[in-house]
Amino acid sequence: MALFIGMLKTDESPRWLVARGRISEAMNVLQKTRSTKEQAIAELNEIQGLLSEESHCKKFVLSDLKQPWIRRLLMLGIGLSITQQITGVNSIMFYGSQILVQSGFSTQAALIGNIGNGLISVLGAGLGLYMVGKIGRRSMLTAGLVGTTSCMLGIAIISNVMSTSALLPYLVLSLTVTFLAFQQSCVSPITWLMCSEIFPLRMRGTGMGLSVCFQWIGNFAVGFSFPILLSKFGLSSTFFVFVGLGICAILFIRLFMPETKDKTLEQLEEMFQEKAGETSVF
Repeated sequence: MALFIGMLKTDESPRWLVARGRISEAMNVLQKTRSTKEQAIAELNEIQGLLSEESHCKKFVLSDLKQPWIRRLLMLGIGLSITQQITGVNSIMFYGSQILVQSGFSTQAALIGNIGNGLISVLGAGLGLYMVGKIGRRSMLTAGLVGTTSCMLGIAIISNVMSTSALLPYLVLSLTVTFLAFQQSCVSPITWLMCSEIFPLRMRGTGMGLSVCFQWIGNFAVGFSFPILLSKFGLSSTFFVFVGLGICAILFIRLFMPETKDKTLEQLEEMFQEKAGETSVF
């Protein structure tokens, strides 16, 4: 209900207003959200320029998929989205309490401990927003994936070699919290950001739509399979599966994903075309 009431008070997007010729309304919205009038005017001019550029672009059609560099972009976007899910983040977000119970906590203690997972997710997201403009996207994503995979490896190992230790639940909790710190500060925000940066204007809607579709497919696959794996193979073996998937994700980013920081759409488009030996039709 609070969200519904809040949306009633929310202004329309300046871009949406400009696209419909409601320039003065767009300017009013920008002045509310920008520090100075000069910033609002500059952004309004930028929005108008981008909309003008988009109006001269051909619409994306399925026949464009005949071009290798277009297919490569789509595969990269889909791969990025799947990468975000196969770290196993939603195994912890959905089943965090169950993981802690299986590691040795009581049900009540597991519920309390799971609060830490939520808290670190919020703090991690804030840290990610701070770092994203200072560190290269590819490096930040790789570091995050190395961190999440290492945490999964730690859980898998200690669940096996310390299965009877009283320290096990506390170590598992520490590693799940650390995992989420890496995931929410480096992996989740960067995958969304890079997906939005790699697609040219004319195919951004299609590219993002397909990428998000596969992200939800990955979300479903992890959420559906995790409790089955956990009940059949136990905590250690289940997390070794995510270690293997995490290694695949790291290799994918290092081998195929270019750096997008400080590059324009045109520069990225040219780079992908050069790799495919093609000429732009955009």
